[in-house]
Amino acid sequence: MTEYAWLWVLMLFMGLVTFAIRVSFLVLPASTKLPDLFERALKYVAAAVLPALVIPDVLFRAPPVGWAFDPVRLIAATVAVIVALWTKNVLATLTSGMGMLWLLKWLAWF
Repeated sequence: MTEYAWLWVLMLFMGLVTFAIRVSFLVLPASTKLPDLFERALKYVAAAVLPALVIPDVLFRAPPVGWAFDPVRLIAATVAVIVALWTKNVLATLTSGMGMLWLLKWLAWF
């Protein structure tokens, strides 16, 4: 066996675990009752995943060399957060954040 065979075994095992978790929701009968703790935790998945995807893109942009901070994205994200807290409307949040980002990028050309 090679030196890094354990890494391949680990990746295969984690792939199988991930597949089993995803397919379990399709294979289990609809009448199956999930534990209450699990159902309560599932309500917070979207709220936990969205910031995990957005914050690194807002704070850390990768230019050709190294990492750089982009204030335009931070301003647009701040506007989107304010609109989200104020209106509680997803469409208004997305529209305001993307509109502000595009406006600031357009103004940066001049």
